[in-house]
Amino acid sequence: MTSTNLFWIATIVVLVTVLFVLWVGKIKNRWITLILDWFPAILFAYVLPATFTHVSGIDLSKVLLHDLNKSWIIPFTILTVMSALSIKQLKIVGVKPIVVFGVGSLVIATLPVLLVILFGVFNESNTVLFITEGYWKGLVPIVGGWIGGSTSQLVLKELAETPEALFLSILVLDNILVNIWTILMFQFIKRSNRLNRLWEIDPNFPIIETSQYSGNNSPWTVNTLTIGTILSIMFLTSFLSMSFLASVVVLSIVGLILGNVMPIWNHNLVLKMAGFCIVLIMAILGLKLNFDNLSLPAVLVFLVVLWLVFHFLAMLFTARLLKTNIAWVAIGSMANLGGISTAPAVTSAYKKELMPHAIVLAILSMVTGTGWGMLTIFLFQLF
Repeated sequence: MTSTNLFWIATIVVLVTVLFVLWVGKIKNRWITLILDWFPAILFAYVLPATFTHVSGIDLSKVLLHDLNKSWIIPFTILTVMSALSIKQLKIVGVKPIVVFGVGSLVIATLPVLLVILFGVFNESNTVLFITEGYWKGLVPIVGGWIGGSTSQLVLKELAETPEALFLSILVLDNILVNIWTILMFQFIKRSNRLNRLWEIDPNFPIIETSQYSGNNSPWTVNTLTIGTILSIMFLTSFLSMSFLASVVVLSIVGLILGNVMPIWNHNLVLKMAGFCIVLIMAILGLKLNFDNLSLPAVLVFLVVLWLVFHFLAMLFTARLLKTNIAWVAIGSMANLGGISTAPAVTSAYKKELMPHAIVLAILSMVTGTGWGMLTIFLFQLF
């Protein structure tokens, strides 16, 4: 079969997958919703193309789409995600909650390296497993997934060169743990005032409304300017010879500037664009997946669970030290691990007025995840 035929087959498979994922995510059915709670639509984007290649026996791991994905689609997604953060909105959260949130991110980024070293002290075979056999490359996408969401997870997978089979196993483990963690955080935030009373912490929040764009420009003008600016930057960067890592850094900075300097910018639109691109990226990556040898060592699973618990304890200790409402621990943890969808949901179980705060922290998590993951890679490479 010619490379052209393979390209078109891969393109059709990816498009069908993307349409299916977008469609199934909108279905209002109790059973489908229950399934998606534990196996989210984003995983279908990864598994369906892999199922097609596995059943058909067609190798689509080397088609042109993969080059386009790395050189255009992922950089475009980074640019849109980074431009979604409005730094002005951080004032609605306050310094202490951001510190609690930041400690949670710091622990997520650095603790896996320390745990791998500690596990290696107790058993040399653990060092061989994580370092020599390269299982540390599976921990890096977890950092991106927990702090930055799917975009950072995919970027860090490429930067760490995580094998496809290991990546899928990590995705499944990550999804299970995050769902369990969400349930636990729902329960914790409802009971957070007990700890506030025990530790004599004021449970009140200063509620500040988020600022919205209130200019006289029409939505068409705002959207056109937003999309046109992003496309123009992508066009200009095509003339620059940059490595994948350099493009990640440059476009992250440019996106952050756009979202905060441009007087007219549709932050919601760029988030929606990024969401679509994430599904597209996952579908293309799924073309490379081989279902053989999908498994994880028990010691890796234990390390990840321990990692998650210490993340929570570090945030809890920080909140008590700063004498800030313990509910911020659950909100900050879910902003890290759950993102824009679950952080507001967990927050609403405590105080609905704080949902905008949770969204701002979740967006802050999205735009910092790749940077934290790059720190993790650097630390592992030092080790």
